[in-house]
Amino acid sequence: MIYLHIGAGPADLDKRTGGRCGFTEFIKKNYKLGDKIFLVEANPLHIPQLKKTYRHYDNVKIFNLGISNAANSYLQFYYSNDDKPHYPTCSLKYEHVKKHYPSSKISKFRVKTMSIKKFLKKYINEDIDYCCIDIEGMEYKVLNSINYKKQIIKNLSFEFVHLTKIQKRELIKNLTNNGYTYCGFGYDHENLDLLFKKKIILTNRLLSKIFWIIGRKHRKLFNFFIFKN
Repeated sequence: MIYLHIGAGPADLDKRTGGRCGFTEFIKKNYKLGDKIFLVEANPLHIPQLKKTYRHYDNVKIFNLGISNAANSYLQFYYSNDDKPHYPTCSLKYEHVKKHYPSSKISKFRVKTMSIKKFLKKYINEDIDYCCIDIEGMEYKVLNSINYKKQIIKNLSFEFVHLTKIQKRELIKNLTNNGYTYCGFGYDHENLDLLFKKKIILTNRLLSKIFWIIGRKHRKLFNFFIFKN
């Protein structure tokens, strides 16, 4: 199996989440000898935590990189010191951090970035069994820049809370057109991710056409009618 976690953060070492990370838990539960784990994180402060979390696992590669939809460059990230020690709201968007910390001073740092296409080709270049993406508001652009005909991702989970309704609609449409089916909430332990599988489930496809207009209060009820496998 190949696992890819983009925006891995501090994994399961963030005390504010009770030491929980849904995708990290999923990997640890399902990991078998010979599996490969790829962890990508832009914030350099998270790298020691990732190394500690996966110190007992083989075939783990950790990248201190920002993933984007553009060519190689350096991008500027923003963060608030009040968000320490793990800075989960660190983002490319100043306004995203300011929204969470309106009274705080917003600081910044630069990090090398790589387009998602180049990263996949350079470091993986084979089918991915499970992928989780949490990049604080950049999910829409990055997901829409992947060539799903060349890069097979069997199970794709991504955070959706920063997407607008229109972005949700267009992203679901794009994934459906590329052979994916919406299968409910993803791996996030707080149900902040959506899961798409590389398969066709007609009932789910029909229902997913209206997901973008479903409010937060009704998502769990909506997902009750979704086939998970």
